[in-house]
Amino acid sequence: MDPIEEKTSKTVDIYRDTWVRFLGYANEVGEAFRALVPKSFVWGSYAVATAYVTADAVDKGKKAAVAHGDNPGKTTRVAVAVVDTFVWQALASVIIPGFTINRVCAASLHLLGKTTKLPLPVRKWTTTAIGLSTIPFIISPIDRGVDYLLDASIRKVYNEEEKHK
Repeated sequence: MDPIEEKTSKTVDIYRDTWVRFLGYANEVGEAFRALVPKSFVWGSYAVATAYVTADAVDKGKKAAVAHGDNPGKTTRVAVAVVDTFVWQALASVIIPGFTINRVCAASLHLLGKTTKLPLPVRKWTTTAIGLSTIPFIISPIDRGVDYLLDASIRKVYNEEEKHK
């Protein structure tokens, strides 16, 4: 098959292969802007990211249901797909990056206050810029870390269940 045909025939996962994926980063953007915006904006960014995580988990459950057909164990496979996706996405897209950007921004605002004479609005905008610029650097290490964490914990349970069927 021609490589171009192969790429066009590949199923597109809207949660991983399109702009929709960026909705998972909404809370990181919210955390970067925390010093400048009302808290409701930050909480709203978490709502967007959580909706993305939930939609992706439901989508993976539906795909597992279709792939498994009417075979025995379908419910378990669907549950595993939903739980694995939700836990992975919640940790890798919401909890760990949100906490990381929050701490980077808090530390930078504190350090700028202690080490410079910049006016507060400049320190806040600088903190936001630091937070936003940190996002691309934390994504891959967090994703790998969450893979390792899940492989060393709940995915062992899934694999053990598969061995006993």
